[in-house]
Formats: sequence, C-alpha cells, structure tokens
Amino acid sequence: MSQLPLKLDAQGLVPAIVQDHVTGEIRMFAYASEAAVRCTLDTGRGTFWSRSRGELWQKGRVSGHEIPVVRVLADCDADVVIYSSDPLSPSCHSGAPSCFFQAFYGEQLGQASAQPQSALAGLEAQLASRERAADDAATVAAKIRDGAGELAQAIESESDERVVAEAADALYELAAGLRSRSIAMRRVLAEVDRRLEKRDSVPPQRASVLPPPPKPMQSAR
Repeated sequence: MSQLPLKLDAQGLVPAIVQDHVTGEIRMFAYASEAAVRCTLDTGRGTFWSRSRGELWQKGRVSGHEIPVVRVLADCDADVVIYSSDPLSPSCHSGAPSCFFQAFYGEQLGQASAQPQSALAGLEAQLASRERAADDAATVAAKIRDGAGELAQAIESESDERVVAEAADALYELAAGLRSRSIAMRRVLAEVDRRLEKRDSVPPQRASVLPPPPKPMQSAR
C-alpha cells in the first residue's frame, strides 16, 4: 500500500481541522496519523489519532456524535488537512456545536456566542436574540416581496452600491422569513449544495454517448 502524500511531523501526525462544508464553520481540531486519514477516506467518518491513548480514535463511536466527512482537503504544503464534514450533532465534548466558542476580548477569553464565525450565523443569532416576537408570516412575506422588487429595480438600472444595499436588505428579510418558520439558514444552504452536486455530476457513461466528431469534407474533384 502506497503512502499518502502528506508531510507528517516528527510524531507522524498532521493537524486535522473539521469544518462544516455547508456553512464554513470550524467545528473542532485534533491530530491525525496517516492511518487515521486513510480510515477517514475509506469510511467517510472523521478519524483521528489520540495522543493521550496512543490509538486511532473515530469521533462519535462512543458518544454517537459522529462526523460524516464529505471530502478531505490538504493545504499547499500537505502538512495540514481539513475534514470537510456534514455534522449532524455537536462536535465539541462540552456539547457545544463547535469547540470554538471562546474569543479574546483584549487579553481575556470570553464566550463568543455574540460573535458567530460567519456573517450569516451572526444575522441568525441577532434575529433569534430580538426581544420582540417575530413578525407574522403575512407581514414577513410582504416585506420579502417589496424587497425583491426593489432589488430587481436596482439590478436593472441603479448603481452597484445600491444593488449591494438592496441585496443586504433582501437577505435580512429572507433570514427573518426563515426564522418565522423556524427554518435554519443551513437547510437552505444545504439544498443549494445538493443542487450544485446534482448539476455538476457527470454520468460515467456520458463520454460513450457523445456524438462522434464530424467527418472531414471530401474534395469535389
């Protein structure tokens, strides 16, 4: 069996970062041996090397919080890998979705719940933290329709700055509409990802059904 093209450290390990392939959220960090990376590739389940126990460790085998891995990425030097995942449960041993829920405030660490990792997650968090009740479905729908019309008008005939502003308004109203139905933005992004995969997939037999190239024209002489 050939070795994987990885640059391992002196302990035979590489840092392995788990990332939600839909939202981009960083979920956890651990180390992986070549065998762990190979096991991840073979099984589609995030597998690491436990430095404390000195053995392979498949995340979630005991807790049930497995990490389904869509693909494994490597950096430019092949000495760090990313497990691009589709997490279905918390990734942190504390029970939090992500291990990265602390942030530096000056030189002090504090809870980072008010600073989600992405702008979309921040928007959802802001909407969820509003003290007033969410608008009813009819009100939200009317705002979305109005915003879509203004965005369309801006795209058709207004400046780029106006398009960006109207798009931001439309995105806000979309997030509010999803919240009114208790639908997470991740579900929408996952559907977009599913459609992209469906569109980009190429049937193996496609090459055999392509029409043959045209024959060269014969000389009339």
